[in-house]
Amino acid sequence: MSSSSSRRYHMISWVAARYDIHPQTLRLYEREGLLRPTRSEGNTRLYDNEACERLEFILTLTRDMGVNLAGVEVILKMKEQIDALTQQVAHLQALLERETARRTMIGRGNALAPRPAGGLVPSEEE
Repeated sequence: MSSSSSRRYHMISWVAARYDIHPQTLRLYEREGLLRPTRSEGNTRLYDNEACERLEFILTLTRDMGVNLAGVEVILKMKEQIDALTQQVAHLQALLERETARRTMIGRGNALAPRPAGGLVPSEEE
């Protein structure tokens, strides 16, 4: 993940020209909540790579697939939910892998036992 200081930002005129879209359409997408450009201190809309990728997805839906803006909104919300669930699954998979490794270590006699003063020490095999 890149830091905000290394992000590239583009003004609305650059984005409009790059994607062959009218600036008013970009403003409409923002009003509808489909795009969320950041703002400069002077309140200028600034589009980073993430916003441009989201715009490309929106344009694919509208231009290539004929989806209306209400449909785009539903699809974007579903995509966000899928992304969140994917992150949760990855997190749970990592937890499962750690627990499996821990149980494997216990099965090999490498268990940790409580120490009287707190903390853990290697347990002695019986």
